[in-house]
Amino acid sequence: MVFERIAIIGLGLLGGSIGLAVAEHLPGAVTTGFDADPAARVRAAQRGLVSQVCDSAADAVRDAQLVILCVPVGAMGAAAEALAPALPASALVSDVGSSKQSVATALAAALPNNAVIPAHPVAGTERSGPDAGFASLFQQRWCIITPPQDADPAKVAALSAFWEALGSRVEIMDPRHHDMVLAVTSHLPHLIAYTIVGTADDLEGVTQSEVIKYSAGGFRDFTRIAASDPTMWRDVFLANKEAVLDMLQRFTEDLTALQRAIRVGDGAQLFEHFSRTRDIRRSIIEEGQDDARPDFGRSDHGS
Repeated sequence: MVFERIAIIGLGLLGGSIGLAVAEHLPGAVTTGFDADPAARVRAAQRGLVSQVCDSAADAVRDAQLVILCVPVGAMGAAAEALAPALPASALVSDVGSSKQSVATALAAALPNNAVIPAHPVAGTERSGPDAGFASLFQQRWCIITPPQDADPAKVAALSAFWEALGSRVEIMDPRHHDMVLAVTSHLPHLIAYTIVGTADDLEGVTQSEVIKYSAGGFRDFTRIAASDPTMWRDVFLANKEAVLDMLQRFTEDLTALQRAIRVGDGAQLFEHFSRTRDIRRSIIEEGQDDARPDFGRSDHGS
């Protein structure tokens, strides 16, 4: 099964990058696209993110073999309902959301007569909108596919082949397990980043200009994460509430232990903890999921 007609609903960072990657790696495929924001549709057409930008979701999916929903997870159900009347019965529907159990439930309810196989390309930047997309976003990044138990193996294989063609490494995973893994590797770090940047902004004894002027590498990198799309992350936290709260509780307990070690001067515990976490960093670099060069390979080597 090869997808020759692909519809992309939502033409921001991920949707736009999919369109550009398809054009580069699957030149025989025709892509249609829709975004609820009229200005985004205009800009998407100017950038050529898809072969044709449509004025409605229904028009975009009318002849599609594969439909990929690239909207915030809280909007998945409504987006699916909007395109349902025009969706071909044979079309496979997928998504790019960071929470999988809630998305699977919403899409199955909205599209009971279609095959739905959720997916999550673990790739992105803090930028959003139609100007943010680029074709190489998925190169050597994982795409986690979370098929329902009754999914057609041929359709799972076809979706896997699609993401592999865009440069991704594919993993098949249970949706509940996905949500637990992403809660600790993505969702909790974003929550911490939003909190730290917000705390710095709230400090009465430190002005905002000082926070900006004296940003060391650690704080600066937190601000990059905290610059992510607020709508998307609001929906992620609400959609993956159970797993996020579980991981947040574990984090709070670990933080309390480190707080005590600092208070009582337990340098051995601090050293052991920091050594163990440094090993995790080395493993991420060995896995090819980050850059080992100083300052993550960036050209602006500020302190």
